[in-house]
Amino acid sequence: MLLTEQASTMLMLQASMNAKVDPNWVEARYPYLRAVVIEGAEAIEHHGWKWWKKQEKDLPQLQMELIDIWHFILSEILLKNGANQDQSLAALTTLLSDSESQDVIDFDNKQYVIEQLDLISKFELLIALSVSRRIELALFESIMKDCEISWEELYCQYVGKNVLNMFRQDRGYKEGTYQKIWNGREDNEYLVEIIDSLDSSQLQFKDEVYSALEAAYPD
Repeated sequence: MLLTEQASTMLMLQASMNAKVDPNWVEARYPYLRAVVIEGAEAIEHHGWKWWKKQEKDLPQLQMELIDIWHFILSEILLKNGANQDQSLAALTTLLSDSESQDVIDFDNKQYVIEQLDLISKFELLIALSVSRRIELALFESIMKDCEISWEELYCQYVGKNVLNMFRQDRGYKEGTYQKIWNGREDNEYLVEIIDSLDSSQLQFKDEVYSALEAAYPD
């Protein structure tokens, strides 16, 4: 279960990142669910779908795609609520609550029993719903389960990736002066170690991640 405090933190971080990318992001009304479509298709590629060749499911990449999809779902919720944090949190809480008892999705005059679908079919349905500008968290949560990632793990990875993106921007990522390799290792590798070393239940979790990145960055 996603805690209210975690949901609030992620919405705040997502709004901050959107504003850093474009201060007028609310007025621009970017098609965030279109991005979900693209990320969903990439997830299918990481799963493997070609019947004419041998392929193996890449679970870490699937989990990474879910984190990216979650960024865009949060952005869409924020956009629908004019970036108002309280209204966005209420909307997200309602979506999460509704998903708890939902096992069937009505789409295109057909009923889909979520747990009867395989993972690729779930991603296909996610893509179709996103094209139709619909968010169904019962489906997303079922995909999370198939990809072996809990809400707690999604929260940790989301916050870590978001904070790292902020850190990159603050250190000149857009200008091309940011160093992505630290002492022979990518910054993502440091991030994994930092997240594992911290208590994600603490309210200052995101600040501690940023501070640890500052301490590790080779100035």
